[in-house]
Amino acid sequence: MKLNRTTQKDGRAFTLIEVLLAVGIFAIVLFAINTVFFTALKLERATSRAVDERLPLNQALAILRRDLQGAVQPMTNSSLLTRDFKSGGRSSFGAAGGGSLEFYTTTGVISDDAAWGDLQKVSYELVAATDRANAKGQELVRIVTRNVLATSTVEEDEQLLVSDVESIEFLCYNGSDWRSTWDTTAGDTGLPLAVKVRVQLATDNTAVKLSREPLELLVPITTVLLTNSLAGGAQ
Repeated sequence: MKLNRTTQKDGRAFTLIEVLLAVGIFAIVLFAINTVFFTALKLERATSRAVDERLPLNQALAILRRDLQGAVQPMTNSSLLTRDFKSGGRSSFGAAGGGSLEFYTTTGVISDDAAWGDLQKVSYELVAATDRANAKGQELVRIVTRNVLATSTVEEDEQLLVSDVESIEFLCYNGSDWRSTWDTTAGDTGLPLAVKVRVQLATDNTAVKLSREPLELLVPITTVLLTNSLAGGAQ
């Protein structure tokens, strides 16, 4: 008789309330896991999309940095080759006119197929998008002139760097202030000590547009003066 009571006690099943409680707890835990998983997945997709959007801009700024680091001193009094440095300030989508940057740099690629040296003229500016109906902004282009000694028709190579750009701004540092313009044809002498570039990508989201900070590039410019004299009085 005692053995029968023990067996009946050990074989007792879960009640309906216990089963419902366990299912409810399991559902809550599963819902929490599902929420965390999809939130992480959404964040990963948003991050990947942001990185993909910034990749062309990062590549464009790398090219601009390399050009500025190779900038050569302006030469405005030469009849053979006038090397100017011009910075036009700020340009934005929908505004008339705009900013641009034009200078000479030693980043030209020397090859057996081209008759030009490493000196070339480059300019950066915003132009109207090719597909204006679907464009959110303008296009940042790099215009390259390899034949800097051309006396007739100048051949320019226009390279598209970034699409959907809201605005771009060029600032030049003269040692004490950041200036929005720099023009060696209008009285400025030499190269600025540094150039700061601010680029804002276009977006359809108004809230994001108001909160997004522009991407900045700061390039110190170091110039080297060449001379034909020999050090130490060598013959």
